[in-house]
Amino acid sequence: MKTILTSLAFSIFLASCSLTSNTIIKPNDSFVLGNNQHGSFKVKLKNVSKNNLEIFHAPNGGGKHSSQKVKPNEYATVEVDRNTALVISNTSKDTASVDLKVTGDTGLSMGYKN
Repeated sequence: MKTILTSLAFSIFLASCSLTSNTIIKPNDSFVLGNNQHGSFKVKLKNVSKNNLEIFHAPNGGGKHSSQKVKPNEYATVEVDRNTALVISNTSKDTASVDLKVTGDTGLSMGYKN
């Protein structure tokens, strides 16, 4: 019984956690959040760059959907399904910066892909 209660408390703690970050993305590169097995999560982001960024969903099984452009100083809030990555793409020749706040499942892989 103690193990079950400890696991439940840990799950509730994880569900209420958030991750806040300022992420730098090199020119013609992408930041990939959640390219692993995970639950759903929500991202509030602000493009703090001087160029547009593109964000889209990439299910771990393949594909791409829900693309949108985020203009400089613009906010976007994105809900991402389980086992789906959020890709933030910088297609400009300048380094980009984005402020992120992630809630929900925060056991997400993070990496870059060009």
